[in-house]
Amino acid sequence: MTTQEHQEQLTEFLAFMNRKGLNITLQRRTIAEAFFDLPGHHSLEEFYQHILQRDTGIGQTTVYRTLKLLCDAGLATEIHFSDGITRYEIARPDSHHDHLVCLECGKIVEICDSRIEKIQRELAETYGFRLRGHVHNLYGICADCREKEAAS
Repeated sequence: MTTQEHQEQLTEFLAFMNRKGLNITLQRRTIAEAFFDLPGHHSLEEFYQHILQRDTGIGQTTVYRTLKLLCDAGLATEIHFSDGITRYEIARPDSHHDHLVCLECGKIVEICDSRIEKIQRELAETYGFRLRGHVHNLYGICADCREKEAAS
């Protein structure tokens, strides 16, 4: 994402906070800025460690509550993989993707394939559904982990 896109998302988050009558604190702003600057899929603990590099005075509860606010604003998405750990990623309404997840090392690869999109639309139509969203995660062992296993 570009700096301009990060700024637009931050502006959207601050507008959401204003509409909800919530205080826009320096800590919440710092957390939101850090979130938009950090690509990928991060657990609360991973993201909290990232925040501590910016401001050691921000508590984990504040980080968690702000992540929830980002989700409520539609700017972040909670993702649940098979390990039971909730992860967060930037929500991009104009970009859809699915995930490949390594069961050994936890590596996550975002994939986007028009064939998958076509099949899911066809399935929904066949069963009379209007799609509002979906989660599609494929689990396996990545090439790096398979190489390590073969070398053992």
